[in-house]
Amino acid sequence: MLCVSRGETDVESSLYILIPLSVVLVFVIAWLFWWSVKDGQFDDMEGPAFKLMMDDDRAPARDAESAQGAGEKNSTLV
Repeated sequence: MLCVSRGETDVESSLYILIPLSVVLVFVIAWLFWWSVKDGQFDDMEGPAFKLMMDDDRAPARDAESAQGAGEKNSTLV
């Protein structure tokens, strides 16, 4: 299928396939990016990481007075 009479080479004939294929690929990538932005994939990238780091595994103190009283009792035993 080479058209040597018109002066086309293999490189020129492959461009007829590669250029439309690249245009279609650009539109597919743009549509995927638009869909991910619309779907909320890029809303908050840092929030979950900060929530993980700020997770406190310690039990909260019941009372400020009871925490101080427990500290005083332990210091007298030492």
